[in-house]
Amino acid sequence: MQNRPLRALVACETSGIARRALEAHGFDTWSCDLEPAEDGSNRHIVCDVRDGILHEGWDLLAVMHPPCTRLCRSGRQWMSGPGKWTPPKRLPKGKTVEILRAEFELGVDIFTTCWNAPIERVAIENPVMNDLAKDRMPADLPKPQLVQPFWFGEPAYKETGWYLRGLPELAETNRLQEPARGSDEWNRWNRVHRMPPGPERARLRSRSFPGMMNAAAEQWANPAKRAVV
Repeated sequence: MQNRPLRALVACETSGIARRALEAHGFDTWSCDLEPAEDGSNRHIVCDVRDGILHEGWDLLAVMHPPCTRLCRSGRQWMSGPGKWTPPKRLPKGKTVEILRAEFELGVDIFTTCWNAPIERVAIENPVMNDLAKDRMPADLPKPQLVQPFWFGEPAYKETGWYLRGLPELAETNRLQEPARGSDEWNRWNRVHRMPPGPERARLRSRSFPGMMNAAAEQWANPAKRAVV
């Protein structure tokens, strides 16, 4: 018989989407980020995930949107030219090589700190990494499971990678039929990739899909409940 509630931490999230999904499936859930929660929840802690909160006895850690711009394949062009760590051919506007390298190191540090946390069940959302980032990852890091929002009833394209430890891969729950390529509906499904530049673009592009997180919470709850008795 279970003698204590399951404790889940949702890191690097302000929307509350993953927190609410896990809470609805029986977890005593808290979220944390450097920014306050959008929904004003009192179950959100404003802090750096690296400052000790990972050691407070969690049964599950879900890291939703760690800094990944310099770790993902699309960001590789800004980090290096041919080979590894050669001068890049061009830089993003307003950035220097030193700034880019600092952002890369931040992403590596947050990801590896979360993966190495003393928590048995870990899920880290992150795109497929470039070779420079892979060189810095823990040796036991598996390949990510790649899923799409439309597998879970969300009419959208946004390939999402889940790096999992102690948790099953997500099984699709409500796969939608894809629209014809180039159609108006197809364009709407690509809205995440078509967002115009602006101060809110990064936050909106990284936002979780409720359908996917509801499926994740339901599917991850069972192995955690079996282990916590």
